[in-house]
Amino acid sequence: MGFGNTKKWFITITVAVATLAVSLVSSAYTGGMKQIIIEFGASQEVATLGVSLFVLGFAVGPLLWAPLSELFGRQILFVATYACLTAFNAGCAGAQNIWTLCILRFFAGAFGSSPLTNAGGTIADMFEPAQRGVATAIFAAAPFLGPVLGPIVGGFLGMDAGWRWVMGLLAAFSGLVWILGALLVPETYAPVILRQRAAKLSKMTGKHYVSKLDHDRGRVTFAESFKSALLRPWILLFKEPIVLLLSIYMAVVYGTLYMLFGAFPIVYQQHRGWNQGIGGLAFLGIMVGMLAATAFTFPLNARYIETQRKYGGHAPPEARLPGTLIGSIALPVGLFWFAWTNSSSVHWIVSILAGVPFGFGMVLVFLSIMNYLIDSYTIFAASVLAANSVLRSLFGAAFPLFVGQMYNNLGIHWASTIPAFLALACVPFPFLFYKYGASIRARCKFAAQSAAFMEKLRQQTPAASAATEKTDGDDSETGADLSSDEETETGEEGTAYSPIKAARSHASMHGQAAADTSLYDGNPYNIDRVNSNHSFASHK
Repeated sequence: MGFGNTKKWFITITVAVATLAVSLVSSAYTGGMKQIIIEFGASQEVATLGVSLFVLGFAVGPLLWAPLSELFGRQILFVATYACLTAFNAGCAGAQNIWTLCILRFFAGAFGSSPLTNAGGTIADMFEPAQRGVATAIFAAAPFLGPVLGPIVGGFLGMDAGWRWVMGLLAAFSGLVWILGALLVPETYAPVILRQRAAKLSKMTGKHYVSKLDHDRGRVTFAESFKSALLRPWILLFKEPIVLLLSIYMAVVYGTLYMLFGAFPIVYQQHRGWNQGIGGLAFLGIMVGMLAATAFTFPLNARYIETQRKYGGHAPPEARLPGTLIGSIALPVGLFWFAWTNSSSVHWIVSILAGVPFGFGMVLVFLSIMNYLIDSYTIFAASVLAANSVLRSLFGAAFPLFVGQMYNNLGIHWASTIPAFLALACVPFPFLFYKYGASIRARCKFAAQSAAFMEKLRQQTPAASAATEKTDGDDSETGADLSSDEETETGEEGTAYSPIKAARSHASMHGQAAADTSLYDGNPYNIDRVNSNHSFASHK
């Protein structure tokens, strides 16, 4: 994408904050849950639905937002959904009964899932794979830091001002992020940018232009996108063992994180007598581990770049997995540590420090697996990530619901040991794929198709680059973006995408006469050019 580095990082930080705000909303609710139980006379399990239904919204929302973003772009979707998130957060602050509160929380989660779904795509739009590791690490830390900060913020504010002020603060924060994002984050999705340019050309020239991308594949309807969004993730989930096993692993880890929102109050508030605010500070150990993992991604990314050079710029997907190998060991270590040091007879710092390896391992596992799935299923990455998101959100919604009964029946030691055993059972997965991933991918239908497509693309790239260089030498003007009806000119840039041009077409996807239709194949990675002196604006 043709943004300067400063602007790229500014956009990255903005979408990361937008994601952090959503994840903060998911858990800050727990800080005021004690007052909610008292005010509405609800049971612990019913009050916990405020967390579970919010996370359940994370499972439902992506099925709608993914096809909509394909049709309308990432920016307009962010503006619309974040406005709804803010409105539902404000509605929660005024809820008059527990069921209204829970329903509003569900809709807040569904609309709030939009940045969780599309923010990663925004980063992928702007950065090359070699540069994407650090940007992804910064973005991916937000969904984890938010839930950890939530009980701290919600605990102190809920204790001093009440749970309605917690909801009000969340509404104000999300509203501020909504305004900043709407004003400062541009559209980055290449097909939509091309579509917008073609529409502008049509308006300014009186001819009908369509982007070459839309012309070649046909304009995708919402019904087609929605059907694909509903069906393909499940097909990939149950037919591709890579997707299934790694999604289960991430779902177990994600569910464990949300289970701790119910477990920590039991361990630190009920058994140690801490108040809500101090009880929220118990999550600081996990936060330290997350920050350490984010910092550790820098040397991991450097190692990946070196591996890329070794493989001629095309590292295998398994090169993304070393972080998971480390994280998979750290996760059960932290959970077993917490399980058997969390009694009131042991100093509190010991069990809180157990959160460091847990947080460290969780972030490394998530980042490595996400990158591995994207690299393994390039052309199906959106559906793979949607399947992963739905499954882990279902686990995140379910795990908190049985925390109370589990801790009451098993005690704080054995109840805390169950997720540790689940994490331990998943340890072989990343080692299996690290060693045998290439052969497994070759036997998986969708992974093999993705690999074949990428190999074909690599073979075509040198030829396309050579053709572009030859054409550039024959330019008669200064690389104008628009040519006449009878000729085609090329600009001075663009090897990954064809240079900007307009050419006569014999058919229109919209059914207009051939004489009134032109193709517009613009380079979406050169945004500034459309505002230059040689843009199509000079050819009115």
